[in-house]
Amino acid sequence: MSMHGHPQAGFSLLEMSIVLAIVGLLLAGLLPTLSGQIEQQRVNETRKQMNDIKDALMGYAIVNGRLPYPASASAVTGTANAGVSDSTLATGVIPWVTLGTSETDAWGRRFTYSATSSFIASNFTLISTGSLTIKTATTGSNVATGIPAIFVSHGTNGWGAYTPQGTQILASSDSGEAENSNANNNFVSHDPTPSFDDLIVWISPSILFNRMVAAGKLP
Repeated sequence: MSMHGHPQAGFSLLEMSIVLAIVGLLLAGLLPTLSGQIEQQRVNETRKQMNDIKDALMGYAIVNGRLPYPASASAVTGTANAGVSDSTLATGVIPWVTLGTSETDAWGRRFTYSATSSFIASNFTLISTGSLTIKTATTGSNVATGIPAIFVSHGTNGWGAYTPQGTQILASSDSGEAENSNANNNFVSHDPTPSFDDLIVWISPSILFNRMVAAGKLP
């Protein structure tokens, strides 16, 4: 009686290596898509946070007749006065404790915040003028001028942002991003590029005045 061999169960090493190679290729194709989706979710989340901050700034102005001072960028989270509006500052970070808003963006970094003295030092009027300017590039054309206040999320790369530990991430080699973290009166806003991913929101004087008039706070 002849003996018949049984087929070998499972995969051979060659078959297994082929399967793993195919799986590897599939994962390699999926990872960039997944990474891109995660980053887009973070952008969307941060934009929502920034809308909330904008509303909070408007609300603060209606109640107090002025915009809040920035909070110290270098204060460590949880220490005295961290996140609290500081009357010695014109540039710092969003005073998240004062406003009751998020401390950090979706990447875990604070929002840089600059405000014009005529809008934060005392009650402003319909003839108050902001001193902040938004440009398309450091030497580009103006997008908006006479802005009372601006705040920035430094995006995926985080260059120039402050962390909850009160330390600043190294400034960007991109001139526009460097402009958004150098504490002067000029800011840059344009579509994302490989080196520029900052998100900029500003308080328009006309909208601010309209809100104040509607609330009976001005003139």
